[in-house]
Amino acid sequence: MKKIQHILQTGFAVTVLAGLTACSTNLPNRAPVVERGVESRPVETVATEVTKPVIKAPDSTRGTYVAKRGDGLYRIALDHGQSYSDLVAWNDLKNPNDIKVGQVLRVAPPDGSQPAQTSSIASNAGIEVRPLAVNPATNKTLPRGDKRPFSDANLAELQKGDVVVAAAVPASKTETITPVKVVESAPTESETVEWMWPVDGKVLATFDDVKNKGFDIGGKLGQDILAAGSGKVMYAGSGIRGYGNLVIIKHTSNLLSAYAHNKAILVKEGQSISKGQKIAEMGNSDSDTVKLHFEIRVQGKPVDPARYLPAR
Repeated sequence: MKKIQHILQTGFAVTVLAGLTACSTNLPNRAPVVERGVESRPVETVATEVTKPVIKAPDSTRGTYVAKRGDGLYRIALDHGQSYSDLVAWNDLKNPNDIKVGQVLRVAPPDGSQPAQTSSIASNAGIEVRPLAVNPATNKTLPRGDKRPFSDANLAELQKGDVVVAAAVPASKTETITPVKVVESAPTESETVEWMWPVDGKVLATFDDVKNKGFDIGGKLGQDILAAGSGKVMYAGSGIRGYGNLVIIKHTSNLLSAYAHNKAILVKEGQSISKGQKIAEMGNSDSDTVKLHFEIRVQGKPVDPARYLPAR
């Protein structure tokens, strides 16, 4: 009897133990929760590089020219619209015929170029300054941005308000405004020179910036060559290759005219010349044919004479 009772107790204990084991395996296997504070990261400071403005040094080469192979002082003076004697003085040349390759020459006055002619408009010329009249009746004092439900009554009230405001605006008084007097700009130097054709003859070749830097005008040997405009003789001689006996007249600080291939030169450097004055005789010096090669230059640069000479 005791043996049977012992077996029953042992089976009951085993059953209870199995049940507890089953309950423990049904519980979810959760990871432990650990509370941690937010770890603060150090703020990285990025150094910003400040870019300093670049200040350009003044151009010391402005108004200068570097001599090249084959250059002569006469040619350099012609290409820059300056006088041969001025280049000699500005560069303190002991021997003007000894120009070396790479030599830096000043081709502008040492004190800088002359200021350009500008025209100013007279300030407050013919202008009457008056305060702006403010009419309080034209200003809306009531707020018009309120929202109302749509109805015929509200629409009529809004339209009535507009009529009242419009009626309160008096007719503006007409004021006479004095027209502003504009000062006409001063004429350019090309307009101040009265041009004429230097010789009567057929145009053999027109302007081409690459092949021909002016007009070639045919004629007879010894025909009169006339000054195309008044001015002063800047050069008279045969020192520039390809031009023969050449006369250069300076009309303004920027404008000059050139007359090449002459048989004879009748003027001297520094001589004042009037428009239409005889300055040379047509020839074929340093040329295959009898002709006048005529140029107009602006700041030493050849330009089309047709832009300046009168039509004929």
